[in-house]
Amino acid sequence: MKTYKDLIVWQKSMQLVTDVYKTTKSYPKEELFGLVSQMRKSAVSIPSNIAEGHGRRSIKVLIHFLSISLGSALELETQIIISRNLDYINDADFNRLQTLNEEIIKMLNGLIQKKENEAQNNKNQSE
Repeated sequence: MKTYKDLIVWQKSMQLVTDVYKTTKSYPKEELFGLVSQMRKSAVSIPSNIAEGHGRRSIKVLIHFLSISLGSALELETQIIISRNLDYINDADFNRLQTLNEEIIKMLNGLIQKKENEAQNNKNQSE
């Protein structure tokens, strides 16, 4: 049986966490408890909620936690754009973070849809 660690979306989101931490090291000190803290929390929330959802052993609960991960990825997307608008990150860092985050968003949407279909099929079979 596969674990959440085998999911490519979890692996990519773990890479995103590392990238966000490394990138935000260069932000102004006055942002440490503002944008830096928010970005790091959003990034950490993505793989953390994937893992927690898988640990609950219920498709319905898994979907809930995957949705939280998706929300965190969308929140991070906004924070990455804010960072660029404030000139805290260069174009290369912006593109790297944004591209990886967009890929994760697409993967989470696909996984949520897959699990919703599984839940519906299970419901139909039990009727």
